[in-house]
Parts: sequence; structure tokens; C-alpha cells
Amino acid sequence: MAFRKFRANNIFDGTKFLGQEQVLITKTDGSIEDIVPESQAGDEIREMEGILCPGFINAHCHLELSHMKGGIPERTGLVDFVYQVVTERHHPEEEILQSISDAENEMFNGGIVAVGDICNNALTIPQKLKHRLHYYNFIEASGWLPAVSEARFTRAKQLYDEYSTALQQPGINASIVPHAPYSVSGNLWRAIQPWFQDKTVSIHNQETAFEDEFFLEGTGDFNRMYELMKIDNTHHQPTKTSSLQSYFEKLQPARRALLVHNTFTKQADIDFARSVNNAQPSAFFCLCINANQYIENSIPPVELLRKNNCTIVLGTDSLASNWSLSIIDEMKTIRKHFPAIAMEELLRWATINGAEALGMQDNLGSFEKGKRPGVVNISKDYSSATRIL
Repeated sequence: MAFRKFRANNIFDGTKFLGQEQVLITKTDGSIEDIVPESQAGDEIREMEGILCPGFINAHCHLELSHMKGGIPERTGLVDFVYQVVTERHHPEEEILQSISDAENEMFNGGIVAVGDICNNALTIPQKLKHRLHYYNFIEASGWLPAVSEARFTRAKQLYDEYSTALQQPGINASIVPHAPYSVSGNLWRAIQPWFQDKTVSIHNQETAFEDEFFLEGTGDFNRMYELMKIDNTHHQPTKTSSLQSYFEKLQPARRALLVHNTFTKQADIDFARSVNNAQPSAFFCLCINANQYIENSIPPVELLRKNNCTIVLGTDSLASNWSLSIIDEMKTIRKHFPAIAMEELLRWATINGAEALGMQDNLGSFEKGKRPGVVNISKDYSSATRIL
């Protein structure tokens, strides 16, 4: 079997930097054979500038919203952003499909190898059938009115079956998940909970300051959102606890909880998540810092998460709420606001942590023999990344 050999200014193997004297060896199919000192690697080594790294994991994306790029003004706040997504997402199907293809090309070329993708329709299936990237398909259920819970669950289950059938992966890399605590009624929670078993379950968590207010006191801007959408909110009873503490126990059947945004997560929330059922499910905290900047000009509590040794992963959110679908761009923004964070740590968030969050660590996320994680070449100044395998 023929091999390919790569040497650069440094190699990041998924957990640590190895230095410039090491050579990455892969088989021609992209699977990892070994990492050895240059003195043992033989000839025909491809010399490269920059850093070699396993392919990135985009743990949170809405590929189906790619056609909305630039369509929603920046910094409108979450309520007006959500309202515009709901009311303005309907475009000609041909335009949507082309935008999905273009967005996947952007991710592929930028070094992303796997995506945790939110699905509210079947429009991304044709692109996913090309198998260029690995996808974990989060089939999103939402419905704040208790009366619509049965219809909304039926719709989510039908979509789950459609993805499983089309991608010939029954029950693999797909989950029925709640959209957000403020958009899933108690009835709908009870309907979808059995489908969490042993899965990764994604949920938008504490994305705005008034999310906690809604659960603590029943007040805040979400009431305006329900008025805009003509949704009767009189059934809501404040839980007197934060948003996360109001729902997290409902995720217990899941193996992994992927908490997305966490922009206003506090110490008590982290403590609560760790106290539930011996920390089952395992909590992964997904940062989408550019989307936080785009929607509300806010910054997630990165240092709080780090101080608590939380498992952090990275996502891009959608092109409706971001300027690009680039993990490197997410890391650049984090480094701008938190320059003390070592690049080695950021790369762990972007690779092995993300792979574990999606349950794909057996094949992705690190340079280990037999895996096919992809190979990315990051420029020496960390300003860009290019997929080479």
C-alpha cells in the first residue's frame, strides 16, 4: 500500500503539538498510519508551511438557512432575529439548494470534516447524499402551545425517518431534539424524551439575557416574541429557576447533551448540570461566538467555562447569523477577546472535543492509527486553514 507523508512547522495531533521534526504518514485513502520522527520517515516527504491538524468539527450549524446569508440585519436581538427567520426563510427551492451546496463547499474547503446540523426540513438531504462531510442530523422539534405537541412530534418523527431512510443510517447520527427551552411545551418534551436514549441531544441554551428571566419570573422579551407570532402564552408558569435548571433533567436519557451558545450561563447552571444523575448526560458547551456577536453583540462566558473544566466545542451557527461557516474564524474571534487562551487548547475544542460531542471520536478528531480524520493545513499566523486530505 502506498503512503503519503507530510511535514510542517508543527503538527497538532488532536490533543497537543508535536513539533516540527515529526512526519505524519497516511494511507492513500486518508487513514492515519503513523507519526514518526523525520529521521525514520524515509523520502518523498511533502514539506509544508504552517500547522497540520485533524479536520475541524463544526458542532452546531443550520445548513438549511444558508440562503439567508446577509438577509437579516446585524444586532437586532434574538427575538427579532428569530421572528425574521421564521417569517422570511421561505425562498425558491432551487435557490435554497444552491445555497446549501455553496455553504458545504465553504466548510469542506475550510477544513471542516463533520457537522452537527439542525434540520427542520429535508432540503439538505440531496447534498448530504454526496457524503463529502460527516453529519449528525439534529431533527428539531418545536411547539410552545401544548395543543400542537402531537402534530409537532409526528412531523419531527416523520423527518427523522426520512433522514434515516435516505441516508441509509437508521438511528445512526440522528436525534430528535428540542429547539430551545422557550419553544417546547411540557407535552412536546414528554413526546420526544424517549428518542433521546443513548443519543447526542442538542438544545439552544441561554442565548440571551432574558431567557432566564422568562423562566424565573415569566417576564422579558420572549413575551413580545409570542405576541409577534400570535402564540398564546397564558399556559406558561415560571419555574423560579434558570432556563438550564428548568429543563436539564429532562435530557437524562441522552448520552451527551450539546448545549449551544451558553452566552448567559452562570456558575450555578454548570454546578446543576454536573449534579444531575451523576452527570448523565455528559455536557458539551458549544461556543458560536460570531453568531453571538452578529445577533446581540454579546460574548459567551469563556473563562467561566474554562475555570470549571467544561468540555468546550465550537460551532458556526448559520449564515443567517454569521459572516462565514469557518471554524478558523470562530477561533480568531475567541483569541481576539481571550488572547491568553493557548492555540493548543482552542484546537482541542475544534477537533477531538467536537468529535466526542457528536459521538464520532472513533474515526475523527485526532491523528490516531486507523482513523480518517482529514488533514488540515493551518497558516503559521492561524489566519486561514485549507483542507489537504
